[in-house]
Amino acid sequence: MLSTFRFTALFAAAACCLLITASPTASAQTPAPLPSAPGNPVIDSVILEMNQAFRRGDRKRLGQLLPQARGHALEPWAAYWELRQRLGEASAQEVQDFMSRYAGSYQEDRLRNDWLLLLGQRRDWAGFAAEYPKYRMGDDKEVRCYALLVEYLQSPGDAARIAQEVKKNWLSQRDADDGCTAAAERLYGSKNLTAEDVWQKARQSSEANRQKAATDAVRIVSPESLPLVTELLNSPAKFLSEKHLAIRQTRKELVTLALVKMASSDTAAATNMMETKWGSQLTSEERNWVWGLIGKQLAGRMGVVPASESLGYFSRVTRESDLTDEMLAWKARAALRAGALPNWRQMLSSINAMSQEARSDPTWTYWKARALLANLPPAPTQPMVVPVTPGVINTITIAPQRAEALALMQSIASVRGFYEQLALEELGQKITVPPKPAPPMAEEKQAAGLNAGLNRAAYAIAIGLRSEGVREWNYSTSLAKPGGMTDRELLAAAQFACDREIWDRCINTSERTKTEIDFDQRFPMPFRDAVVRRAQSINLDPAYVYGLIRQESRFIMDARSGVGASGLMQVMPATARETARRLGMVGFTADQITDRDTNIAIGTGYLKMVLDDLSGSMPLAAAAYNAGPGRPRTWRGQAGSPTLEAAIWAESVPFNETRDYVKKVLSNTTNYAAILTGQPQSLKARLGTVGPRDAAQPEPDKTLP
Repeated sequence: MLSTFRFTALFAAAACCLLITASPTASAQTPAPLPSAPGNPVIDSVILEMNQAFRRGDRKRLGQLLPQARGHALEPWAAYWELRQRLGEASAQEVQDFMSRYAGSYQEDRLRNDWLLLLGQRRDWAGFAAEYPKYRMGDDKEVRCYALLVEYLQSPGDAARIAQEVKKNWLSQRDADDGCTAAAERLYGSKNLTAEDVWQKARQSSEANRQKAATDAVRIVSPESLPLVTELLNSPAKFLSEKHLAIRQTRKELVTLALVKMASSDTAAATNMMETKWGSQLTSEERNWVWGLIGKQLAGRMGVVPASESLGYFSRVTRESDLTDEMLAWKARAALRAGALPNWRQMLSSINAMSQEARSDPTWTYWKARALLANLPPAPTQPMVVPVTPGVINTITIAPQRAEALALMQSIASVRGFYEQLALEELGQKITVPPKPAPPMAEEKQAAGLNAGLNRAAYAIAIGLRSEGVREWNYSTSLAKPGGMTDRELLAAAQFACDREIWDRCINTSERTKTEIDFDQRFPMPFRDAVVRRAQSINLDPAYVYGLIRQESRFIMDARSGVGASGLMQVMPATARETARRLGMVGFTADQITDRDTNIAIGTGYLKMVLDDLSGSMPLAAAAYNAGPGRPRTWRGQAGSPTLEAAIWAESVPFNETRDYVKKVLSNTTNYAAILTGQPQSLKARLGTVGPRDAAQPEPDKTLP
């Protein structure tokens, strides 16, 4: 984190141009007074106190402090907090005055988002329709559902398209919301959404333990069933055992809802209920859903339940199109680890049944190509090297199935991520550092330096308002104008962040470029001497350490996770104490965890311990670093379990966060190795295989934290 003094120096040249009303399209507006210079600790303290007052809902204190924040670079934030806290009582004119004063800013559109939600809740469709066209962010699904409802009320003839978009948004919302529920209710009432659509929402919400969202859906399709819904969600076993008559007098869809709830926590009980009592009374679509959910739950118990058992339940599904994309993804994962060789046929069937959006994900693009290639005759003796040109499909004359597979590989092959790198290797190439694009020109750098949103974001981050700064930065690069910044603008904005050592924005902004890849921005190496020296001293690959730090903290020195992990390498307090003891660090105290060198020493020390404990497997050690060493010991399987490609193992990790983490750490590592060595690299070589612990190896260290 930059000191306030250093931040002031870096921004002094740009401060004169940071207008609190700056708008990229409103150059004709009369500028507001210049803000005070960055780094004024007295006024900065007012902003920080207002942020705390906003978080605790202290409207009175916000009103008292707002006059002191006038003219400050972060005045738009101060004014937003004050008005947002009392938005329910504010007049429409007051809202419009705020939007005029801060026109073009993130805070203007942030308040517009909040105002649109309030107008929707009030069913003020005229006010909503007048304000919505000015809404630039466009990333709030509830606001979008309100807009679709207004569109339907104005043009009911386009109901089919509107209903499909409402359904997609509604199903993707985990928590209950008014906008999508209101739109779904109206479209169900006009017969543009089916009862099956609404029950699908109820099932998904029940599975996710979102009781209000499930209840809201049932209220739409079967209001007479509401007295039973709470009961079945709280105790599905009791409900299914005792409510035969009540169910028959209302809706048998409630049985499915109860079975879904039961299967989410007790697959054995749900299986018994399906086989002995309820399965024959459900529709085929309902049966398929429940069997698919049971299969999914068992597929996620890697190392405990054989994949073949999960596939056995999936085999009871008579029509794969009845399953959700998530169920199909878990069927595909189970098929991948079905034995010594994947069950390519079942995996391919699962992928083909997914929605187009799901199939387009690099994960399933890669595995579909692998499945197609697996069913071909043996490959020629000499490897086929297929040149990769972005956006161009190679058209050499080969068998149609091989051609389809290679076209799929070519469509994703690059150094951008895990499956993109694996696809590159499948095409006979290695991971190398791409040519560096032309650096931002003087006028491009000047435009980034004069961007009011980027300056406000950097200022907020510098004084400790990281969450607010990140949101404004992301808005400025992605949402302030349709389509976001161009590649050249993104490179300049990323460099703006890199030069100020705001590493997370440097990386995230540079990652968004489509045609130009700057590895210096995407894979920076702060503290290089300290990291490399420490890693090499304990025989740890520095690229692996950098790959992990980039994923853990994005090089934010004072990063702190929601569960209490701290510093560059995000070490938990208990882990830090035990690791410090094992490393012989005398006098270690918890407050040392955010010291750079101490954090690196403890983080690398712990990583080396879990790496050694897990047979030197980088994927297993990355999983241990994220989820604790006990889980990957289970996930690698018991004696007799098949040894898997580590890519298959990584894709099958049950926790979404850990699965994503392992893939990103190993992808990062491969790119960092290419930078550090200057030599072509192989992700596949780093992955290796994962299987049960060799009985000849030492017993696992069960005392590792």
